[in-house]
Amino acid sequence: MLSHKRIKTKGKISFSKFLTEFQPGDSVAVDIELAEPFSYNKKIHGKTGKVIEKRGSAYEVEIKDINKPKTYLLRPIHLKRIKE
Repeated sequence: MLSHKRIKTKGKISFSKFLTEFQPGDSVAVDIELAEPFSYNKKIHGKTGKVIEKRGSAYEVEIKDINKPKTYLLRPIHLKRIKE
């Protein structure tokens, strides 16, 4: 897990990452962007899940934690699309 960014990328945000669109059913991985606030525990960094729906500018993502599915509201800057 990242604890800090490199000097040249510190504070910078990729607009393409910020404007990424996901469809319900897409598989995504949680990739925390350190330049933006993240309201959840950092232990979900790297976990994979499915997009359920879009809510405003965020996405509702279902992630399995041990055996229970949990839902999180995450902005697209913290998500990365993965292929199945």
